[in-house]
This record gives sequence, C-alpha cells and structure tokens, in this order.
Amino acid sequence: MGAGQELLDLVDWRRRVGDLYRLRGAGALEDFRRGRDHLFRTHSQSPIEDRAGFHGLDYFPPDPAFRVPAQLVPATVAEDLVIGTGGEDGAIRYRRAGSLQFELEGTACSLTVLSLVAYGGGLFLPFKDATSRVDTYGGGRYLFDTVKNTDGLALEVEAGSDRLIIDFNYAYNPSCAYNPRWACPLAPPENILPIAVNAGEKSYQP
Repeated sequence: MGAGQELLDLVDWRRRVGDLYRLRGAGALEDFRRGRDHLFRTHSQSPIEDRAGFHGLDYFPPDPAFRVPAQLVPATVAEDLVIGTGGEDGAIRYRRAGSLQFELEGTACSLTVLSLVAYGGGLFLPFKDATSRVDTYGGGRYLFDTVKNTDGLALEVEAGSDRLIIDFNYAYNPSCAYNPRWACPLAPPENILPIAVNAGEKSYQP
C-alpha cells in the first residue's frame, strides 16, 4: 500500500467513526456498538492487528443511570497542560477550557475539559475511574474528542445554555488500548473519578 493510499484510508476511517456518532433513535447504542465492531474487523486503519481473529469489543450493559445532566463551567484562567503520548508523537499541549460538573450515583463529580492548542482547537475529555486497571483500560478512556467527531452521542448540548447531557455508555478506549504501537494522550490526574463508571467500553482482550 502506498503512502498516499494509507493517508486516504485514514481519512476514511475517521469519517466512518464520526458517522457512528450521528446515529439516532431508540437503538442508537446497539447500532453504534455493532458499527464499531464492523469497522474494527474490516477497515485497514483498524488498530486491531489480528482482524481475522477479532470477535468484537467488550462493553458494560447499557445503563441509563450513566446518562446524566451536567454543567460546563468555563475556566477563569487559561492554563495549559502538556500530556505525553508515550510514543513518537511526543507531548501534546492542551488548554484547560473548563470543567464539567455533574452528579453520578449520588457523588458530586468534576472533569476538566481540554482544548487542543493547535489550529482548529477542539474539545477533548479523557478520564479514569475506579474500574481502570480492573475492568477497563488502565490508562483511562475517552468520553469525547471533537477533533475526531466522537461527540455526537456522548455529549448533547442545549443551544444557548451551559447545560448539557453526558452519556458514559459511549465511553471508549484510546487506540493504544488495542495496540502498543499507537500513541495516545491519557487522562491527567485531575480527571480521575472517585467512583466506578460501569458503563461504556471494557478492556480489550484479544
């Protein structure tokens, strides 16, 4: 495969992943999960090396209790945060855009929303919780990354308001959870939740 074709395949991969987050309707979560399995099994840009032996990703059962209202509180000071990727990509510079404040299973929670310090910006929310290294990937999971269009289902914004809905049933693993050759920015210490988020994607077991 030539370098040009590989770049076009990467564009196609990201477009198809983004399309999954535009699903709507009563069966959106099930369709989303089936669609991800299909892409991971068939696409040339899948992080799964043994695609022929791939039998699907593992998830917690859907739970509406992990779809919760939240408030976005803008940061009063634009502080930068550098997150290493553990690979050749080096470190990525983000800016603390604000915090999502919400209640989960009776516990008040807060997660820092990061903005990419680069052309086009983009909002990014990695997190860890009490399931990390137990049932889910030890480096944490992502709730959304608007640069990659992975926000259409996990994040519902009410126009003209700072109120929104976040849905942890769509929490997903970074690519490095499937393949150590991939480098990914992981959750900073301030984004470790004190409770177990038993929703979304579990650890990948080849």
